[in-house]
Amino acid sequence: MNSDHELPRVLGARHAMALVVGIIIGSGIFLVPREMVAAVGKSSTLYAVWIVGGLLSLFGALTYAEISAGRPAYGGEYAFLREAYGDLVGFLHMWTWWTIAKPASIATVVSGLTRTLATFAMFSFFANPAFLGMNWGQVAALVALWLVTGLDIVGTRKAADVQAALTLLKVAIILVIGVSCFVFSGPVGTLHNFATVFGGARGGFAGFMVALIAALWAYDGWSDVATLAGEVKKPQRDLPVAYIGGILIVGALYMLTNAAIQYVLPASALAAADRPAVDAIRTVLGQHGIAWGAALVSIGMAISITATLVGTTLSGARIGFAASRDGLFFARIANVHPRYQTPAFALVVQSAIGSLLIFAIGKFQALFSLAIFAEWITYGLAVSTVFVFRKRDAISGRARLFSTPGYPVVPILFILAAIALTVFQLVDDPKNTLLGCIVILLGIPLFRYFERKKNAAALSIH
Repeated sequence: MNSDHELPRVLGARHAMALVVGIIIGSGIFLVPREMVAAVGKSSTLYAVWIVGGLLSLFGALTYAEISAGRPAYGGEYAFLREAYGDLVGFLHMWTWWTIAKPASIATVVSGLTRTLATFAMFSFFANPAFLGMNWGQVAALVALWLVTGLDIVGTRKAADVQAALTLLKVAIILVIGVSCFVFSGPVGTLHNFATVFGGARGGFAGFMVALIAALWAYDGWSDVATLAGEVKKPQRDLPVAYIGGILIVGALYMLTNAAIQYVLPASALAAADRPAVDAIRTVLGQHGIAWGAALVSIGMAISITATLVGTTLSGARIGFAASRDGLFFARIANVHPRYQTPAFALVVQSAIGSLLIFAIGKFQALFSLAIFAEWITYGLAVSTVFVFRKRDAISGRARLFSTPGYPVVPILFILAAIALTVFQLVDDPKNTLLGCIVILLGIPLFRYFERKKNAAALSIH
């Protein structure tokens, strides 16, 4: 392992853009419309939730673009929070993401992949028992995770190239699905479906918030490119383009896909659909005697999820790597592979934790709940650093390379939304959120250990 702890700048603008789009678009757009309409009831309200979720994600991305363009460091939010609020806050972010958010997110993505593959007859054995209390679906999830981790280790640019290619393919498939629902729907497609209502919905403010959390999960991942800012060739130019362009592309694709599904399925049918996109395309193409429509959507979902898995594993390892470089985590995490120039050990540890979650939990919904609470605490705190940095930069005379449009309203609205979401989750799902809070607090004594170790090392030098 190399001891200089530096990673080469090998990522261009297309890689950064593909990371934003590729990480965001996973399984969410194909699956969560069911949970969303079951929460809000009205098809028209469902569309409004998608728009609100997209705007909130755009507000966060606009603010991140300003922060990361001016401070393109390893670790993304960890670096922002540490510089703005000190070592403890930065460490707690790293600890939270390495123990809860990122491993749970990775495990959720890879579990979603095997759940999608299980829809094909050849993978029906995934539900059968395997060994060590796992089924074959969990075993397949572990194999997929470690194969992708191996790709990440062999080369950052290689992994980013694969991710970019998969992203282009999944965008093409989403466009085919969306256009097919409108062009070939015939009598089953009608604008009247947008006015339909599902009577068994939760409804009200609580229903809207549940649906919004699901939508934000579908949009989640836009922040991950910040962790790779230290490896982007021209971060001051490429990162704002990647954030803003990526969110706009994803938002447009989500609006198209959601409209296409609702054009074919009324609210009651949507609420009963395990895989809404599959049911919509099966309905559309089935009336023309085309039997492979559902398979097309499932293949698209598998490609989409794989692209997300490559991107999210690639970005996640940089958080612990950055903290280790600063002397706030285990030193070996900062090692760089001498041949591949990647944070190989950090990638291995990250996947090991994700593997434990797959083995211990394995349920898609449980993994999802474990991740989302911790993430939105971080997003709100990270966006708040823009006010700290603007004040400091004004005093020091440091030039601003990109300015958040709509400042200060845009970051304030995002922070308020993050607070509302975390408070709602604490009330609505106290078990998982309190567990998340306990794990975060457990990071404080661990931080004190690394702080003492770092101080002792500094004194020994002098």
